Amino acid sequence: MCGILAVFGCLDTSQAKRSRIIELSRRLRHRGPDWSGLHCFEDCYLAHQRLAIVDPTSGDQPLYNEDKTIIVTVNGEIYNHKQLREKLKSHQFRTGSDCEVIAHLYEEYGEEFVDMLDGMFSFVLLDTRDKSFIASRDGIGITPLYMGWGPDGSVWFASEMKALSDDCERFITFPPGHIYSSKQGGLGRWYNPPWFSEKLPSTPYDPKVLREAFERSVVKRLMTDVPFGVLLSGGLDSSLVAAVASRHLEETEGAYQWGSQLHSFCIGLRGCPDLRAAREVADYLGTRHHELCFTVQEGLDALEEVIYHIETYDVTTIRASTPMFLMSRKIKALGVKMVLSGEGSDEIFGGYLYFHKAPDKKEFHEETCRKIKALHQYDCLRANKATSAWGVEARVPFLDKDFINIAMSIDPEWKMIKRDQGRIEKWVLRNAFDDDKKPYLPKHILYRQKEQFSDGVGYSWIDGLKDHARKHVTDSMLANASFVYPENTPITKEGYYYRAIFEKFFPKNAARQTVPGGPSVACSTAKAVEWDASWSKNLDPSGRAALGVHEASYEEADGSKNANSVGDSCQTLGGQDEVMKNITSVV
Repeated sequence: MCGILAVFGCLDTSQAKRSRIIELSRRLRHRGPDWSGLHCFEDCYLAHQRLAIVDPTSGDQPLYNEDKTIIVTVNGEIYNHKQLREKLKSHQFRTGSDCEVIAHLYEEYGEEFVDMLDGMFSFVLLDTRDKSFIASRDGIGITPLYMGWGPDGSVWFASEMKALSDDCERFITFPPGHIYSSKQGGLGRWYNPPWFSEKLPSTPYDPKVLREAFERSVVKRLMTDVPFGVLLSGGLDSSLVAAVASRHLEETEGAYQWGSQLHSFCIGLRGCPDLRAAREVADYLGTRHHELCFTVQEGLDALEEVIYHIETYDVTTIRASTPMFLMSRKIKALGVKMVLSGEGSDEIFGGYLYFHKAPDKKEFHEETCRKIKALHQYDCLRANKATSAWGVEARVPFLDKDFINIAMSIDPEWKMIKRDQGRIEKWVLRNAFDDDKKPYLPKHILYRQKEQFSDGVGYSWIDGLKDHARKHVTDSMLANASFVYPENTPITKEGYYYRAIFEKFFPKNAARQTVPGGPSVACSTAKAVEWDASWSKNLDPSGRAALGVHEASYEEADGSKNANSVGDSCQTLGGQDEVMKNITSVV
């Protein structure tokens, strides 16, 4: 990942303004510690903080066309850049950077080229010939982007809110799948896949087609010139990513540079479910496994820094971001700059445990569509910012454009959870990789029950967060929360505690409006809470809130389960949205 900042139409074009842009760009240096760049043209500024993954020697940004009349600053990876260069043979490329194709595509096709890109990206482009500019973001919102407006009428874009919040009167989250055009004077959607309308699909399930699409997705994300690895929680999603990467690694260019043994990483409280499961998967696949342990206190000590980096007060996101943030620091210390992660699978296949209660396939499918559309506010935000805080890039194969289209075209009747037929959550994905002749994973891992990342790292992590919040937030504070925080009013002490930290860093109303709200159970949308009347009394993002579904569910109204005993038993065993997946997605 990199950090980008662009400002257009500044009244002040003095040296002091240039210095201010440089100062604000430095707030993004954690995203790109390898190099800094700035291009100034009259009242326009394009700044870049680079994390060098592809072509580390010559791919510094901003990037240009042949005569430098077009300037672009990019955060992301364009996986099909070599194929796109074949369409641009009349153009002269200066670098081996995958992102340079954007400048030449614009030169060749104008503003209509964005749908040609296969990757994760946010970019801003200036055409100095007429001083027009565009900005765009990938279809799912894997990479972050914000847009703001200064009091002098200037227009701002930045990878993170912290780079523009102080200098803009108003700012918003740039919507995924959109392009902003100064010529058109506004935002327009460029990403319009078939599933976006939420119309019920009817394509029959073909496990071979699904499996091969996912394998292609993983392989294309092995494009790198630096050391890399995979985040492995031992759940289905991260384990499949690791299994496919291990199987195809020898075929890639990266294997010649860094060897054919895949590095895997997992974090958790000592003795937690993820550490045990990940170790078993790593041994099976033969990865070079790195097991990282943290304590509840270490997680609590990191909370303020985590909230500053991920820029949200959403409870589920913070719960899962903290262990991922800690793990990313260790990963970077080991010299690894890129990791594959398992985000997106639960949204596409209905993997969260509350999907057990979906009343019919129409409701099931519509909920998966809503979940995918919201990923940029939850899992994508967490996976990107928690890793980028330490200069590590996370790539997400499940959110490949082609793979999503194939998976979302399947008749959702196949995705429905039907225990009487042996179909648990994400059965279509599990079945696609259930190969007796050449198994990808052991059967019990392939069919392991879903654990959200913040649960899988150890139940006592969440219990510890709640205890910590109770010590800092009084009953009176929570009772008056609606007066202190009238928008997105926190309803728990944990939520109140996170909100107070967030407001300290980002006090403007525009900042708090970038964070989603509404009721949720086990990572559901507000609409899905209606599926079970009991859920409205137990609004908690943990998977254990899926009463009657999770094997270690919270205490039900009749007292049949004791939530505290769950956390205590996990701790005595030895002790990684919405949540969020496991560090690389737990199943």
